Amino acid sequence: MKKKGTAYITQAAVIAAIYVVLVVIFNYWSFGPIQFRIAEVLTILPYFTPAAIPGVTIGCLISNILGGAVIWDVIFGSLATLLGAVGTYMLRKCSKWLAPIPPIVANTVIIPFVLKFAYGSEGMLVFFMVTVGLGEVIVCGVLGMVLLFALNKYRRQLFG
Repeated sequence: MKKKGTAYITQAAVIAAIYVVLVVIFNYWSFGPIQFRIAEVLTILPYFTPAAIPGVTIGCLISNILGGAVIWDVIFGSLATLLGAVGTYMLRKCSKWLAPIPPIVANTVIIPFVLKFAYGSEGMLVFFMVTVGLGEVIVCGVLGMVLLFALNKYRRQLFG
């Protein structure tokens, strides 16, 4: 039992750290009305392990704080990532093709409101939904599925 708990915490911490590093490396694309947050590719990981849920959520929280996000972005951006990760975990037994849908939907619905009302970004909510949604489709839907298939070969070695 203790070994499983340690593995869970370690996996969550590593995932959080990788998320933060990806946001820092791709900082220019990670914030703003047109987002392409490469770190969101990790929201596919709850398909493999529940440890990814706190991992990506804490990674998002830390990244938003380090990136200078306003408090509403820290809260609601992290909430969007949490909801997406939980949704991916819940759909893991249905079909691997459904895995990227929850983070795409959560971010497409929540983040435009953050951009509009927390930052006062000029533009219509629909525009923000399209830009954020498109970024999420590319990162989670395309790159996330590439990651899912690549990691699926090593599932037992990586995630127990």
